[in-house]
Amino acid sequence: MTFFEKYYPLIIMGGILGAFALVFALSYALIKNKKESIGFDRNIPDKEIVKRLLAYAKPYWKGFAFVLLLMLFSISYDIVSPLLIGKIQGMIKGEFQLNDLFLMIALYASILIVTLVCSYAQAIILQKIGQKIVSNIRMDLFKHIETLSHEQLNHIPVGKLVTRVTNDTNGVSMMFTNIIVNLIKNCFVTVGVLVAMLCLNYALTLMILCFVPFVIFFTVIFRKFSRRAYRRVKDNTTDINTFLSENLSGIKITQFFNRENTKLEEFRKKNTSLGKAKHQQIFVFGIFRPMVYMLYIVSVLCLFFFGAKGALDGKAILGQTITSEIIVSFYMYISKFFNPIQSLAEQFNWLQSAFASAEKIFTIMDMQPIVVDEDGAMELTEVKGKIEFKNVWFAYENEDWVLKDVSFTVEAKQTVAFVGSTGSGKTTILSLICRNYDIQKGQILIDGIDIKKIKISSLRKHFGQMLQDVFLFSGTIRDNILLREENVSDEEVWQACEYVHADSFISKLQEGLDYEILERGNNFSAGQRQLLSFARTIVHKPKVMILDEATANIDTETEQIIQKSLEKMMNIGTMLIVAHRLSTIQHADKIIVLSHGKIIEEGDHFDLLKRKGSYYNLYTLQHQKETLLKGEMKPAV
Repeated sequence: MTFFEKYYPLIIMGGILGAFALVFALSYALIKNKKESIGFDRNIPDKEIVKRLLAYAKPYWKGFAFVLLLMLFSISYDIVSPLLIGKIQGMIKGEFQLNDLFLMIALYASILIVTLVCSYAQAIILQKIGQKIVSNIRMDLFKHIETLSHEQLNHIPVGKLVTRVTNDTNGVSMMFTNIIVNLIKNCFVTVGVLVAMLCLNYALTLMILCFVPFVIFFTVIFRKFSRRAYRRVKDNTTDINTFLSENLSGIKITQFFNRENTKLEEFRKKNTSLGKAKHQQIFVFGIFRPMVYMLYIVSVLCLFFFGAKGALDGKAILGQTITSEIIVSFYMYISKFFNPIQSLAEQFNWLQSAFASAEKIFTIMDMQPIVVDEDGAMELTEVKGKIEFKNVWFAYENEDWVLKDVSFTVEAKQTVAFVGSTGSGKTTILSLICRNYDIQKGQILIDGIDIKKIKISSLRKHFGQMLQDVFLFSGTIRDNILLREENVSDEEVWQACEYVHADSFISKLQEGLDYEILERGNNFSAGQRQLLSFARTIVHKPKVMILDEATANIDTETEQIIQKSLEKMMNIGTMLIVAHRLSTIQHADKIIVLSHGKIIEEGDHFDLLKRKGSYYNLYTLQHQKETLLKGEMKPAV
């Protein structure tokens, strides 16, 4: 009998394995040259990700150590049970006492029970530790997002940030509650089983080890493809969350313009992209696990081939005798050897998901805030309210200047209004005073102190901002008014509401200050939301108040109420106003007219009218429009 005829089953299996290995090697070689184009780009190395994640796990090392101790007991079943089954096989084959069989079965059952108890305790401890770690990551991430400047937040979609804080942190939680410990457990099981097999029969063990290079080779390739697949899933999930965050917030506009079908089609495309990414992920996983299972089946066939051949022919292999007990034990050991490797497929899947999530989380956390406190920044304990701009230049992008060499002074407790066409720089000035952005040239002083030398939190504490688009949070009226201070009594809150005339509608509500506000304050009118923002500002007793188009898009009756509130608020401290309705700023101490980022006029209402310049033209044009509208609204005679 020729060598081929004698070992042709093994030669055929070897040829099949070689063919698969060649196909995978070629596919990897072809794709390796196109990493950037298909999503293999790496932003943060795995070593760095692991290092940073372990920093969060370090405080809980005692819990992990106890879990590892439990793990040593739980893997005893995987290592000892094949030996016990082999012993039972030997006992049944020869003469045995029934009591001996019962003893072996009792020993087997005892090991199994210990393993189950240890596994249960291990799972409970890991879940508790994992949730604490993920909670810490989530808190750190949210805290870091709060430190980012307005410019940075303007460039990051809200849906993307929501995905990082929710979905991605959940992806990381699997690493601490399941993946890491199971990876270690599978390594221990693999090593333990390997040692047991070597002690039992090293010849058959060497035969099984011939398949290990194939396992390593397939795993390395799978790791590359799975990382790519998971990154695409994460990116598409972020796209969908961003789309939903934006379009659900603006769904009323979609309905007004009958664009439901268009938006539905856009969502369908994004949903389809996510589905394709998920299918690619499943496809990668669906190839790897069957390949490992094929290696397991081939190794079992080799065991039966050599084992049966040795047992039937009565020949030793490499000096090792093969018996039926050894074949039974090895059959179970092969399963114990390849099961952890098969599990690694799923665990590698989750590991790549966790790494992809962690990478995106740390990418956000690595963003350094643009507007930060300078070294030695001071606490601003008292503010009088004098504000100075000295030769200020500012641009949002490069040198596309929004403000050009702007200089002006606002004395303490003065009311100053900024007027000009859209894009002239009015709102930008208000944003710069609070250091929402940092200027490129010049100086901004408050009470003679450069605002860059003041801690940002300390600076903003003395400002009260009332914007055109009032943002109300879900919660009670009280919660929305007390955004900054907690040690404020209901009496003080109510006094603030009365001061700005917000009590006129709050008193009509049965729950009063405990009335629940819906998302974005949708159960209040624009004027009511504005009055609540006034009360929110007054209750904190700011020294400088900023109003940016606070009376825009409000009906005449509500405007009169707000105008009365503004007149009272002017007596509190320095007030800076931006308004298109010039009738609302006639009582301002100073009016600054801007055009294309420069100050072109400055003075009070009557002084500017006398000059008959840009302000006069704006006022005259607006007055004519209001007169014309009033005339059209008169009833026909």
